[in-house]
Amino acid sequence: MGDPLRALDRQQVGDGAATAVGDRGGARVEQFAERVYEVRYVDTTALGGSAPGPDTRAHGDGEAQDADRAPAAGAADTSAAGAAGDFGAPASAERLDRTIEALRANGFTAELLDDGAAARARIKDLIPEGAAVFTGASETLRLSGIAQDIEAGDRYEAILPRVLTMDRATGSDQIRRLVATPDVFVASVAAVTETGSLVIASGSGSQLPASAGGAARAIWVVGAQKVVPDLNTALRRVEEHALPLESARAQAVYGQPSAVNRLLVLNAEPRPGRGTVLLLREAIGF
Repeated sequence: MGDPLRALDRQQVGDGAATAVGDRGGARVEQFAERVYEVRYVDTTALGGSAPGPDTRAHGDGEAQDADRAPAAGAADTSAAGAAGDFGAPASAERLDRTIEALRANGFTAELLDDGAAARARIKDLIPEGAAVFTGASETLRLSGIAQDIEAGDRYEAILPRVLTMDRATGSDQIRRLVATPDVFVASVAAVTETGSLVIASGSGSQLPASAGGAARAIWVVGAQKVVPDLNTALRRVEEHALPLESARAQAVYGQPSAVNRLLVLNAEPRPGRGTVLLLREAIGF
């Protein structure tokens, strides 16, 4: 990964996550594959859910939930989608509706919007003027124009441009606090399950505290192609789809591949009103 803080050591895998691993990136990917195997077979208990700048800089994404729960009636298409591995195709209207319903049941505020342009407009309604906003690494945010609106405009106190000008040797503690506890964190995820969980993959982990609870509010903008049936499929999507795309992008821009060194699974949102998912009907991002 390139700099802005080694690109702020902030990129996530799944939507544009430039995460450098040095010359041993390949080995670390293999370690991740082993961890996925453990998740699948060590604990298969169903997880209940009720309320838990530059053009060359990528912007990135995540999911979780029960892998072995039997599909509900009418959910056969989800298994077919997972088996086919077509992780770039948008989910059907039925699957999108099912995901929205599950997210709400798990305590997230969830809205179904048409496209990135609709999300861009909605973001302006959701974030109060003057708020300190940190934008996560995400192709979805870049392509939709949301990153540009937040980082280049004067409506908000944009954290990313600020930290990119700070000295990492003398200001590392302040940088860490700024990115971990913003008023609002805006990003995407690598996958969202139809059982209402979000999966976020990262190389450095620097963006994960804000998603996990450090930010007063978090907003995730999620393309329709990121909807998957369950946690197993979400982890496959990270490995087989998002990581290769981001690695190719990172290699071209930074001269180094990405890796999945950390995974965050949000099964529910325990603080009402904190976490908002803007699920789109269009495919956008990785």
